[in-house]
Amino acid sequence: MKNIEASGNEFFSSEKHSEWVWDDTRSFLAVARAGTLSGAASELKISIATLSRRIERLESALKLPLFIRHQSGYQLTAEGSALLEKAEAIETAARNFSSQVATHTTMAGRVRFATAENLANAIIIPALPEFYRKYPQIIIELVTDTSTVNLHSREADLALRMVRPTSGNVTLRKLGKLGYGLYASKGYLSKRQSEVDSNIHSGDLFIGWDERKSHLITAQWLNKALKGSSPILTTTSLLGQIEAAKAGLGIAVLPHFLALESGLVCVEADIGLDQSIYLAIQADMAHSPRIRAFADFIVDLVEQNRHKLSGNNE
Repeated sequence: MKNIEASGNEFFSSEKHSEWVWDDTRSFLAVARAGTLSGAASELKISIATLSRRIERLESALKLPLFIRHQSGYQLTAEGSALLEKAEAIETAARNFSSQVATHTTMAGRVRFATAENLANAIIIPALPEFYRKYPQIIIELVTDTSTVNLHSREADLALRMVRPTSGNVTLRKLGKLGYGLYASKGYLSKRQSEVDSNIHSGDLFIGWDERKSHLITAQWLNKALKGSSPILTTTSLLGQIEAAKAGLGIAVLPHFLALESGLVCVEADIGLDQSIYLAIQADMAHSPRIRAFADFIVDLVEQNRHKLSGNNE
């Protein structure tokens, strides 16, 4: 009889088991514990024929008889008994490996998310408590710089944008639209002139952007509409324009969702400035569980606020 103690590493020897697979060792353990093929097959949720093939394949790979087949069941041979502890060690190692994988794929870690400050303050931040209740171990790093964050250079993991990315290795999804209109206070509108001149109202006062923000589509629209005239006030922030409009200084070009929440009155609802909202994710981060969880949260959030964002409240 072969010296089993001297060959205790049979399960690990590449020379002895070039065809060895983990499922065969699991099958060996299941049969050893159940004592029958039917009991072991039921535990593993496989057919008796598949289980029998696995046992035969393992015995062939190890070149050892592992069981004595009786009509009443399977009994371990001396060789099988000697290898039982080794098989259990492999089982423990496999469980530890799975546990480590699960640890690394749990919903934990940092997510760096970039978006416009107005969307962050009005839509995203108020909803974050709901996200944290589900994923308390995910840390959100919120970036609201006015400059466009470059996903390709890893300045963020994902971004909610109103401009479609034209470069970089990103996955992209269009979520909806952000609508703009002309807004003013009730006090201002009670005093305004009613004559209409082209796209704007003759004699109206407008609140615009500082020239450093001339690249913004709202700044460009207003510059064209004013035909050389100057706004009564320019600001470097959207919040400043909203406050100026609330103070009755004039009309401002504003996103519908912010203007309406500020109690302003819509002067003109459709000025042709609707922008698509895109969710962009670094392509190599798209399958990260924590990134996916936050991306799904943003998708649902934009959908819940779809009418508010577009200005279509029907």
